[in-house]
Amino acid sequence: MKIIVTCGPSYEPIDEVRRITNFSTGELGSRLARALARAGHAVTCFKGVAATTPESAEPARTVTFTTNDDLAAQLHALPDRAEIGAVFHAAALADFKIEWARDGQRKISSRAGAVTLTLVPSSKVIRELRALFPQARLVGWKYELDGTREDALAKAKWQLADNHTDVCVINGIAYGRGFGVCVAGRAPEHHADSAALCAWAVEWLADRVARPA
Repeated sequence: MKIIVTCGPSYEPIDEVRRITNFSTGELGSRLARALARAGHAVTCFKGVAATTPESAEPARTVTFTTNDDLAAQLHALPDRAEIGAVFHAAALADFKIEWARDGQRKISSRAGAVTLTLVPSSKVIRELRALFPQARLVGWKYELDGTREDALAKAKWQLADNHTDVCVINGIAYGRGFGVCVAGRAPEHHADSAALCAWAVEWLADRVARPA
């Protein structure tokens, strides 16, 4: 099966020398891409250039991206989109970008003193995935810090409905240790660590190959 995995952070520029980004290392997505490739799938791992993990996705093929729009453009440009069987969208993409009238400036001068930057919502790549890959199994991610495990699982279920994905993986302080795997119409599954989650992904896809929808 041809598979896409996204991982690591995107960034959004403030000016030509500064940027905002997320605290994502890209480690989980790299491990996932490696596990799926070792299981025999043809995996392309789109990894944010700011990912800090030393983990390699090999034998998966790795392609880097910068901003949300850059990742979206690369996904749109794939010549074999109709052949993609699964997309694991684990990248920590920026929720906001900078709205700033540069007035011809390529770099904000530090001599200007305090600078106010306005954050506006950035593009949501996950909302484009169903149209881009209509035949693929889509797995999204939610990382939640506030609230209870029940709150986190409710947000995972919302993602499934709002973005027409097949699975949502939930983690973060709100969920607690490990990962929750939410499939529409089923009780959530718990996986204790990244190794268990990768094993689940390999088994889940093997089942999809054996019994295609």
